[in-house]
Amino acid sequence: MKKTKRQLKALAALNLDLFEPEVISVPAPATIHARIRDCARPAAVAVSSLDEVEAPELATELPSVAELYSLFDRYNWMYFEGALPRPSVEYSPRMTSAGAYLPGRRLIRMGLKYHRIFPEEIADTLKHEMIHIIHLKHDAAFKAEASRIGASLRAKSHPSLRRPPRYIYVCDNCGCEYPRQKRLRMASCGTCSTGGRYDRRFKLRLKDSANRRQKTLRR
Repeated sequence: MKKTKRQLKALAALNLDLFEPEVISVPAPATIHARIRDCARPAAVAVSSLDEVEAPELATELPSVAELYSLFDRYNWMYFEGALPRPSVEYSPRMTSAGAYLPGRRLIRMGLKYHRIFPEEIADTLKHEMIHIIHLKHDAAFKAEASRIGASLRAKSHPSLRRPPRYIYVCDNCGCEYPRQKRLRMASCGTCSTGGRYDRRFKLRLKDSANRRQKTLRR
């Protein structure tokens, strides 16, 4: 049954012509070059899809300092009703920890090395340091705030973030070594001492230090 001109105009107005006719083309000749091209096409598609998956991970960039300020303002209103004073925020290329808050300078430092390894931790680190603005120590009040806003108490560890110890102490009684970044004044072996109390019989002896190693290298 043929459609009248009026019916065709009505169908066009309603946009009911949703299907396009199939385009039938003459197949390419079955040559060896066509065979190679057809076999290579699935491999090329697979490689391109793999690149699409891995490219975002390789191209991951950290937020700019301006974006960190925006994130700070957002969390300030979300969790603290905008009551936190706005500090300075910067990346530190030297520190190996996730972050730090310097109250004397009203400064939040974000570890560049750490977040290049763990870029997904940016928001968590910023929230952690924001709590330090009102709670400097990791006390019960700090832990309660961290639980309330969903911030971690400890950062992740990675072998490349571990600094060589500046001091190495040893117990002459059991031979246990204690690598430390800070110098120990009055400390005894935790294994040989009882009750966690200092025992001068098992006082730790300085075995090696960064200064000694530097002097050895100079010689």
